[in-house]
Amino acid sequence: MSGAVRPSGTPSPGVGAWIAADPLRALLAAIAVVTVFSGAVQIPLGGTVLELLGAEPTTAARQLFATVGMFMVVVGGLLLHTLLRPKPAPEVLLWSGIQKAGACAAVAVGVLNGVFAPVALTVAAFDLATAALCLIYLRRVYWESGRGRGTGLGTGQEAGQ
Repeated sequence: MSGAVRPSGTPSPGVGAWIAADPLRALLAAIAVVTVFSGAVQIPLGGTVLELLGAEPTTAARQLFATVGMFMVVVGGLLLHTLLRPKPAPEVLLWSGIQKAGACAAVAVGVLNGVFAPVALTVAAFDLATAALCLIYLRRVYWESGRGRGTGLGTGQEAGQ
């Protein structure tokens, strides 16, 4: 497939070219899609997911898990949205990375407290890896923009400001 045609009539590159041009960006976009999908599944099927993670699916737990699922949809969608832009927003990469690191910590604490079975640590590991990838990509975006040589990340004190 050669790609879609833009309103101007010029062809846009296909998905394969987009992936080849920036594999890390494409990987993060795929993770964002998985985050949206898993969050969307968590909303109506939270009880089943809780059981898979070794947690008791009480009414309160299902409600809280559905709420977490809604936030997963929002943050995953926001990350995907910025990655599909010509220039991703560094702030979105930063806060998505922070959210994934926080999710890792929350799941790990849940395992330590006996809320989740050790199998849930696979979710924590995935979130930690995603956090690291977000921050690696953020660093690259900052260096490519020329702002990475400044004194502060997003503080308005970057070079040339």
